[in-house]
Amino acid sequence: MNILLSNDDGIHANGIRALSEKLSTDYDVYIIAPNQERSAAGHSITLNSPLRVEEVEAKYGARRAWAVSGTPGDCVKIGVSAILSDNEKPDLIVSGINHGPNLGHDIIYSGTVSCAIEGAMMNIPSIAVSLNLFKPSLDDLKFSAEFVSSLIPKLDKFKFPEKSILNINIPGIAKDDISGVAVTEMGGRMFTDNYEKRIDPRGKVYYWMAGKLSTDKDNENTDITAIRQNKISISPLTFNLTRKDTTNDLNTILCHDDICNWF
Repeated sequence: MNILLSNDDGIHANGIRALSEKLSTDYDVYIIAPNQERSAAGHSITLNSPLRVEEVEAKYGARRAWAVSGTPGDCVKIGVSAILSDNEKPDLIVSGINHGPNLGHDIIYSGTVSCAIEGAMMNIPSIAVSLNLFKPSLDDLKFSAEFVSSLIPKLDKFKFPEKSILNINIPGIAKDDISGVAVTEMGGRMFTDNYEKRIDPRGKVYYWMAGKLSTDKDNENTDITAIRQNKISISPLTFNLTRKDTTNDLNTILCHDDICNWF
């Protein structure tokens, strides 16, 4: 099996290293990742400037590796479409391991999740993996990599729905303290928006985003609740944003007798 690894923390991040070192013992691993940190890039792609792609030394057990000047989405998109040869094309895309969680509404901003979504847009089974620990050491990430390695064979029995990914969040605690695995749905707000107003040395006002953990209670079956209960959260997500349950009501209001000529 060929596995493409990408991330938003950059090609030199501990998370992608831990994944590559573990998965390369059983699979053919290829790394295509940003040449620098691109956290919270969302699902952006580069349109108005050239993408610089440099093949770099294939460390950590990977067969080949490339550093890309663009966004996380760029990495997967150009990787599958232009960089990898036919016999290197991925059977699975794994994005991460992200340094920090991707839970609830914050998923929308996540470059890590966007890598996986880009894979799903090309009908390639894709998962995003995050550790609920900021600035983790390599040792901190080893269990997460082991968990992904143990999960992959189980996914042989799982047919990824179209336009869908699995978003995995792992508690940033010792393995023995993890209380299990939960299949969850996307929660609400993990952090509350908080901007600190500051003055620079020249007297100019600027703002620094400093989100705080939300104290709001979430539904029992959400990713946020699972992490708070020290469980590994696995959420099936789709990028199909259509609210199908609303189309009939909207059509009734705007298109009486199936005729939309009110304007």
